[in-house]
Amino acid sequence: MTAAILFDFNGVIVDDEPQHCAALIATLADYGYALDRDSYYRDYLGFDDRECFRFSFGKLGRPADEPALAEAIERKHAHYARAVRDSMRLVPGARDFVETAALDGYQLAIVSGALRREIELVLDLAGLRPHFAEIVAAEDVSACKPDPQGYNRAREALALAPSRCVVIEDSLPGLAAARAAGLRCAMLATSHGEQDCTAADAVWQDFTGHAPAELPWPHA
Repeated sequence: MTAAILFDFNGVIVDDEPQHCAALIATLADYGYALDRDSYYRDYLGFDDRECFRFSFGKLGRPADEPALAEAIERKHAHYARAVRDSMRLVPGARDFVETAALDGYQLAIVSGALRREIELVLDLAGLRPHFAEIVAAEDVSACKPDPQGYNRAREALALAPSRCVVIEDSLPGLAAARAAGLRCAMLATSHGEQDCTAADAVWQDFTGHAPAELPWPHA
């Protein structure tokens, strides 16, 4: 029977949280908001760009209407795209894991709060785009994680029951989204320490030395 692996993206496929952090810091500086790295990892991890700016603009007392959010998202994307093209690093073992999963017949999907063009950029640069049947990006949902909408949408597009899917996440909002969608979840300790990921069904440091069959499949 067909089974699917639903991957988060940032911190799971690509190790680009540093680029996202730097891009958000640089963009918010344009608006007079001083964000530091520790605050980013404490308060912003798991937010999509829209929620990052809505949250920040609320603190600044700035309007957070659609035109203002769209402008800020465009500014951040420009910072991010330059940084990723200059230096891109995949999560250790991610390339081999994705290629093995595809060869083994798993359906693969990405469910992320990142912009579709950013996901496509990284996958194209890495040569991994052909392996993913579905991408659910920030533009495809009305609520970001921990809302389960993205995972529900990907699973329905693949026409699979929850018992045929496993999620791979790196953030606590992502884990909560997987749980709310009724899905089992393995976490990579790329953004949080292993001690913070114990509520997951499995915890790996990264993909190194792991195979898709080791995921916490409900039917195993």
